[in-house]
Amino acid sequence: MKLTENTIFITGGGSGIGRGLAEALHKLGNQVIISGRRQAHLAAVVAANPGMHAVELDITDPASIAKVAEQLIRDFPQLNVLINNAGIMLPDSAASVIDDELLVSTITTNLMGPIRLTSALIEHLKQADNAYVAYTSSVLGFVPMALTAVYSATKAALHSYALSQRFMLRDTSVNVLEIAPPWVRTELMDSSEAELAMPLDEFIAETIAALGTDAVEILVERAKPLRANAGPDEHAFVTAFNSQLVELYAQ
Repeated sequence: MKLTENTIFITGGGSGIGRGLAEALHKLGNQVIISGRRQAHLAAVVAANPGMHAVELDITDPASIAKVAEQLIRDFPQLNVLINNAGIMLPDSAASVIDDELLVSTITTNLMGPIRLTSALIEHLKQADNAYVAYTSSVLGFVPMALTAVYSATKAALHSYALSQRFMLRDTSVNVLEIAPPWVRTELMDSSEAELAMPLDEFIAETIAALGTDAVEILVERAKPLRANAGPDEHAFVTAFNSQLVELYAQ
């Protein structure tokens, strides 16, 4: 991916990975527009990065998505990169009754939102040179974290959708990327101070470097062992992975 002179729209850009990507890409000389539901967070990011823009977006609301897509095409006609980054992560229990509000909110935010937004912008992106659609999934889409079964399932579904969309767009100017983070120090699951999580600045630096290559899956080194899980040993791998997590959270 060309790392300069793009016009980039990033959802969930008010904090965490979204903000980190937005600021790094802004510094490289791109026009960056961020979105989110928390106006104060968006304002803080824009104030810290002169020249960056922000729009309020409720990724769970189809009307909000349609309005923002129309605004982007009107105000930023050179838009050529969409990074679907917004997401939520909440603990659940697949061994008991799943809270329906959590279920609907997680699926709508993490899966339906990115699909709807990409759909709203895809015809515009097809007209752009060097166009990219990127999805922030997770290594938990490859090795689910049983304590967040719904979240993990949405990321697995997003990975599957990206594979299909990449194939369907193979004869267009639009490239489809997947960014699959490992555990990173962000607000998700109160991980900002987690010692075992990857520092955000390190993750962003490695991710930007990988984005600058021809890779379609953007993986930092810490993500690669979990991404490599496949084949007949999957069940044993997932069981061992989650047994370690249960022990960790029990401490």
